[in-house]
Amino acid sequence: MLAQQLVNGVLLGATYALFALGFTLMFGVLKVINLTYGFYFSAGALVALWLVRTLGFGIWTALPVAAMAAGLIAVVVDWLLLTRLRSAKAPELASLMVTLGAVLALYSALTAWLGSDIRRLPPDVISGEALQIGSVRVTLAQLLILGAVAILIAALIWLLRGTKLGLAIRAMADRPDAAELMGINTLRAAAIVSFISGCLAGAGGVLIGLQRNAIQPYMGEEMMLRGFVVIIVGGLGDIRGAVIAGMLLGLLEVMTAGYVSSNLKEAVAFLVLVVVLWTRPSGLFGRAMTRRA
Repeated sequence: MLAQQLVNGVLLGATYALFALGFTLMFGVLKVINLTYGFYFSAGALVALWLVRTLGFGIWTALPVAAMAAGLIAVVVDWLLLTRLRSAKAPELASLMVTLGAVLALYSALTAWLGSDIRRLPPDVISGEALQIGSVRVTLAQLLILGAVAILIAALIWLLRGTKLGLAIRAMADRPDAAELMGINTLRAAAIVSFISGCLAGAGGVLIGLQRNAIQPYMGEEMMLRGFVVIIVGGLGDIRGAVIAGMLLGLLEVMTAGYVSSNLKEAVAFLVLVVVLWTRPSGLFGRAMTRRA
């Protein structure tokens, strides 16, 4: 029982970590709180559903295509709403309010177009076979989720740490004015960061949709609470912290549902957030910000 719960917690935490990675990357580099991020999560799942049910794509093909579609949506939204705010060096509250209005409009438009009914992937989209190791049972869908998350996290770390593009993105995150003076095209870098973040959100939507087999326009709204908890607990803008905090939250939710009460599972995220803010406001891996008079 405990071993199975630990496996389930790791799988759930991996999806939380993947969702939060793009969110923390967007905040860490672009310094904006983009509430439309949850919409990219829903869009990725809905695009994958359309590809599988209408065009006959396999889930292995639909996953990257849907993720890139969500990335393109993120680029368009960022260009329309946030480019002018960055140019004007507007405070973070401005991006929060603009994207809050945008996400409400986007969800409303999507619901008016598609309806709010829950949609499901075809039952044969992935084999129901499971790998049995002792008392632990892991399905093929769960293995796909874990493998996809591991590949995407490794690819993101390699991109940021091992390429010239990653160096430019890190320079922009640290000192955007100095990066521009050094010849870095900050507009292009911002578009790339938005695309990567949207891809990660879209991939997370596909994987959660596959795991729960329940896809609807507002599914990203539920994940935004977890996303906020993960990036705050892990440390704003810290990728390592997002991965660890995502895993921690997934394990805590599964253990609470399995050994205490499933009704309390939703309260875990809030309790973790409050405890961390009380004890370490900068997050587990974040750096405290100092203000000069």
